Amino acid sequence: MTQAALKLTARVLPGKRIEFTAPELIEGEDVEIFVALPQTVSPPTMQRFASAADYLQSLPVRHHTPEEWAEIERELQEDKDSWDR
Repeated sequence: MTQAALKLTARVLPGKRIEFTAPELIEGEDVEIFVALPQTVSPPTMQRFASAADYLQSLPVRHHTPEEWAEIERELQEDKDSWDR
């Protein structure tokens, strides 16, 4: 009895290629291929920015409490202190 279908997961390679190996396949045999896109993946949208400043301006405004800022400053200082070690 032969297997009617294989379920494989593959990564899209550069050039929008898909490559996979399945030992169950016979060389020279015709097969049908169905490609299903994950429901959670939407096509990537690339927005170009004239400069890094334009990119930073496009980011949403984040509001932090004074306690959150203190934690951010503490972590930053710990990183800076580790540079000299």
